[in-house]
Amino acid sequence: MRVEAGTAELVEIPSVLERLSRRTRSETGKLMLQGMLPAVSVKSARERQDLLRSFMRYRDIRGEMTWDGRLKPLAPLFDSARETALLTGAELLQFRILIGLSKRIREDIRGAREEVPGIERLAEGIRDLEKELDRLQVISDDGQLYDHASKELAGIRSSLRDLTSRARAKCSELTSRANLAPMLQDRVVHFRKGRFALLVRVEDSGRFEGIAMDRSSSGKGVYIEPKEVVPLNNRIEILRGEEREEERRILSSLTAMLLEKESHIVETELALARIDVLHASAQFLDERNWILPELDDRSRFHFQNLWNPLIGQGCVPVSIHCGERFRQLVITGPNTGGKTVVLKSVAIAVFLALSGLPVPAAEGTLVGWIDYLAADIGDEQGIEQSLSTFSSHVRRIITMMEKAGRDSLLMLDELGAGTDPQEGAALGIAILEALKDRRSLVLATTHHNPIKRYALGSSGVETAGMEFDPVTLAPTFRLIMGIPGKSNALFIAERLGMPKNVIESAREHLLGEARTTEQIMSELFDKQAELESAGVAMAEERKELASLRRELEEKIKRINDRQEKIIGAADRRAREIMEEAERSAREMLSRLEGAAESAARKEYGKAKKDSQPLKERISRREESLAKKRIEREGIPQVGDSVRLGGTEAMGVVESIAGGKAGGGAGSMRGEAPLESLVKGRGRAAPAAERKAPTLHGPAPRGGASSV
Repeated sequence: MRVEAGTAELVEIPSVLERLSRRTRSETGKLMLQGMLPAVSVKSARERQDLLRSFMRYRDIRGEMTWDGRLKPLAPLFDSARETALLTGAELLQFRILIGLSKRIREDIRGAREEVPGIERLAEGIRDLEKELDRLQVISDDGQLYDHASKELAGIRSSLRDLTSRARAKCSELTSRANLAPMLQDRVVHFRKGRFALLVRVEDSGRFEGIAMDRSSSGKGVYIEPKEVVPLNNRIEILRGEEREEERRILSSLTAMLLEKESHIVETELALARIDVLHASAQFLDERNWILPELDDRSRFHFQNLWNPLIGQGCVPVSIHCGERFRQLVITGPNTGGKTVVLKSVAIAVFLALSGLPVPAAEGTLVGWIDYLAADIGDEQGIEQSLSTFSSHVRRIITMMEKAGRDSLLMLDELGAGTDPQEGAALGIAILEALKDRRSLVLATTHHNPIKRYALGSSGVETAGMEFDPVTLAPTFRLIMGIPGKSNALFIAERLGMPKNVIESAREHLLGEARTTEQIMSELFDKQAELESAGVAMAEERKELASLRRELEEKIKRINDRQEKIIGAADRRAREIMEEAERSAREMLSRLEGAAESAARKEYGKAKKDSQPLKERISRREESLAKKRIEREGIPQVGDSVRLGGTEAMGVVESIAGGKAGGGAGSMRGEAPLESLVKGRGRAAPAAERKAPTLHGPAPRGGASSV
């Protein structure tokens, strides 16, 4: 979607994005969200929504995605690296943090691919920087190089530690000498200007052999480097220089490595910023009044309980639609009644929806494809061109009309204002007619009665009004679709104490036709407001009834499930008893001979024949229960959690062929007829959480378990 220059600022989109960005956890994520642009197609917007849904499913299953709050933008560091070819250890640490986090996130995403379809798209852009990460492991968490950064550095630092220890020990030994101790201000080994020294009394400093370095802050002592320590200090200073050179060489090498991989690192940083944006978006979806709207290919919108996020809790939600029966909506009503807020709210919501972001509205909201969004709102003047307010608006509208097409959405605030009312109304009507020919979506606000009458009498144009409370003399900010807002000027003046003769005179000055039209519109507006209030009450009742119905259906389902389990268990037990009896009878027959065997076989045949009706009744009952389950829940699909009918055996469907499902849990596998399976709630659990055999009933005695 293209947004006309200046429109985002007019409808306050940057302020909304700034508020959303407060939920991000990194500066790069914050900047990405604040600079968010709408998708280039409805397909791309849907893909953004799908990615957000995948992120939320991941979070629901595995908890919050790995993150590191130490992330900082790398762009300034790359600028510095190109300029100096040398980054400090603390600066290189920022790269190690980002690359290390990206590795952990990519591993987490790979591990969740089976549980969260589509989650792998989150890892797109995270480049393989394993080698670079390995080399950066020489940087400690406080930004220092470890000794093992190179063999040379390890050797230098080892020598430094040895010499430092020797120099310190030598100084300590000097403080204990009987001939020197009285000259010392204290017996502490001091470190001054990078060299070990002792603090000698001023009066004894001329007799103490060594190099004077500095006076103490009190002036009573002189820091002197003892002559015995000078060679050690000299060697330490040389080694420190070698250490700095080696550190510089290592840091320079690491800097060059990162510059070579700049494009890959930037891609990775952007991928993490996108994840941070998804995190912020999910935070808003967790709240009550934010949703991901349905997206549509056609240019239209239908918002349910839309509210302006910049107003907050005090904002009265509006339900508004355009693009189906009509392509233009003309909104009228009192000043400060909320007309402009409605225009801004719609523009903000369309922008957010087509950016793949949450929208402050209720379920049932739909946003179609808009390829061009433009608005003319406010009283801004083109000061540089010395244009009047009216001229500034006209120039903006001309630009909008030149670019508008079938899939455009234009916001025209106070259409026809800023000039002679009669000419302004005529111009406003002509603009609406021109945009009507282009089939553009238009939301316009106005005070002009001719424009109201045009909207009432034109096909493809609808009216709406902002409600006004006659008792409090204040707007209610409710939008009433289908009826233009009524004029309240004379009513308000009368309520505020304007003399009756003045009010009557004003009414007489109104043209008869205009007065009649205004009265009719006023009555229609009041009636529509009553109907909407009644509709809200009915909607609440329907919502309550739907909730009760769902609750009742759940109870019935639980009863049916329990009944099926009881009947299934009883039928299974009956089968087991009959099968056990038949098996025992066959074993007994095998041991009989002669007349006894003949009589027993006759009795066995009669008993088997008598039990056949019971077996048939059990089979019919099982078929009936299976049919009801399928009608109620549908046939299980691959990936569904299932239970073997009449048992507690659970598992996952892994394949379907020939009317049978194959699958299991853990190392147990088997097959079962599709009609014998009961669908569980949700999709398959992670493999590590699956328990016991599935698609298997209780094992027949003496044989393997299989259905």
